[in-house]
Amino acid sequence: MTIKEIQNEIIDEFSMFDDWMQRYEYIIELGKSLPIIKEEYKIDENLIKGCQSKVWLQGEQKDDKIVFTADSDAILTKGIIAILIRAFSNQKAEDIINADTQFIDEIGLKEHLSATRANGLVSMIKNIKMYALAFDSKNKN
Repeated sequence: MTIKEIQNEIIDEFSMFDDWMQRYEYIIELGKSLPIIKEEYKIDENLIKGCQSKVWLQGEQKDDKIVFTADSDAILTKGIIAILIRAFSNQKAEDIINADTQFIDEIGLKEHLSATRANGLVSMIKNIKMYALAFDSKNKN
């Protein structure tokens, strides 16, 4: 599936819930299905700066796609990174770089997070895009 198709699927899933308590519960459930990062990658270099809680993100290239794993010490944050990984993992670097993140606004996530969590969300997206840029430039050399 393309990034856009996955994002649309996420939007559809969130539209099934009537209120934000149900959506928060769903985000927490998504966090439980997160592909867990290996302990060896839970290092300071993989910590996302700007997050209220600890979030580790690791990306590696497999064939021509980037595969992300992550973890967090907070259940809601773990769910948020799970949503992003679902949308951007197993995709080509160029597609990740060019992808928009409008789906975050469409599901209303940013507006229902505290300011510090919303900043963390932006930092998570930035880190995912940075991985893509790094792999993309490495591939072109």
